[in-house]
Amino acid sequence: MAKKSSKNTSKKRAQQKQQEAKQKKEQLIMAIGAVIVVIIAFLVFGGNPAQNVMDAAGLPPEINTATGKQMFDEGAYMLDVRNPDEWVDYHVDGATLIPLPELEARVNEVPRDREIIVICNSGNRSQVGRDILLDAGFENVTSIAGGIQGWMSSGYDFVTGE
Repeated sequence: MAKKSSKNTSKKRAQQKQQEAKQKKEQLIMAIGAVIVVIIAFLVFGGNPAQNVMDAAGLPPEINTATGKQMFDEGAYMLDVRNPDEWVDYHVDGATLIPLPELEARVNEVPRDREIIVICNSGNRSQVGRDILLDAGFENVTSIAGGIQGWMSSGYDFVTGE
């Protein structure tokens, strides 16, 4: 009798292990599916789902380079928050330089009656600059994803020097 019970126990353990393996496989398939969905969303939304979320004023928190160029050409104020040495290397002609560490103290130099585009080197500091302006009560503020690097790689004009 003991051998039969032992065989039943071994059989149950084997079935339990098979069931656990099946569950792990299903979980892995679900995880892979979730990753695929995220990748598709990344591709559909241009790598930046935040671009499709509007702030209270109707501007998205971040825009692509082409949209930034169009807005700038239509009269938006471009604020460059990079450091002066970066500015001298290259900048958008017509942009205004206020380095990010100085922005809070100099927000009164930024016009409130125009749309504002914040730009930096790659897009990280411009988000911080945008948020500083929004916190200071500005409403029509956005930042350029990819920064001046994206601007230049898109073939848009830039200048060097002061």
